Amino acid sequence: MLVGACDLQPKPDAKGIFDYIYYEPSPLQAAEMADNPYDANDRYRGTLMLANASFAGEPVYIELFERRIVDEDPSVRSAGARGLANHGEPRHVVMLVRALSDPDALVRREAARGLQRLHGDEAVAPLIQSLKPASEPDKDVRIAAATALGQYPRIEVMDALIAALEEDRQLAVNDAALKSLQTLTGQDLGISRTAWVQWRQSATDPFEGRRPYIYPIFKRGKYVYEYFPWVPEPPNEVAGPPVGLPRDLREPAKPENQPASGPALAPVPAPAPEPTPEPAKPQEPPRP
Repeated sequence: MLVGACDLQPKPDAKGIFDYIYYEPSPLQAAEMADNPYDANDRYRGTLMLANASFAGEPVYIELFERRIVDEDPSVRSAGARGLANHGEPRHVVMLVRALSDPDALVRREAARGLQRLHGDEAVAPLIQSLKPASEPDKDVRIAAATALGQYPRIEVMDALIAALEEDRQLAVNDAALKSLQTLTGQDLGISRTAWVQWRQSATDPFEGRRPYIYPIFKRGKYVYEYFPWVPEPPNEVAGPPVGLPRDLREPAKPENQPASGPALAPVPAPAPEPTPEPAKPQEPPRP
């Protein structure tokens, strides 16, 4: 029952219950599975295991992900997209952009999420297109695209995110667009498109309050079997800026303690010190 609930793969030579509780193929076994030309399920599982592995940034694995993102099987393509998202370089933005047009929604989701982690100007227009309900029917793709756009302080990006507040009927997409607008501007005007349009028209520099963009990460608590001391910790990730993000976009546009707009506040003068009272003069005793 435990094995079924956890959906784990049994070890081929398992001899006891603990061999069934936790089993992960070795890197060599995963690589062999990922390159199995006869079994798409093996290619998917092997590629996904490597995509989530911390060591898979080596060139041999990157080349494997590049092959898998154009695999004939959609599940394998999605795993390849995740591999490039987790371990790729800015040059892989082009491959993820192509995957945004994949006929399979799962591949498009992984591509949009991958573009949250890799930065490249060539991704802006395709992400804006993927944000539109008329172009992208899958709401999860639109959510991921809205989040990815939060790293690009550009007017066309802001306008697309503002439009999404009204054009998209999915509240989750509205929320993702709002969070990206907050990151890009430092403002919090809610999901009112009118309020954002009015502010956008009056702002001299709408990005002067921009905050650093940090891509969202996978994080979960421990499963029951992960409390055993010999079982590795959950594969939780560490948040960070996208690969390829320019240095000037890694810091806030203005210091945290400085207002985003309007004149700088004048320093408050220190209160003048109170005068020290003079000591009382001794009074002469009255004369008889």
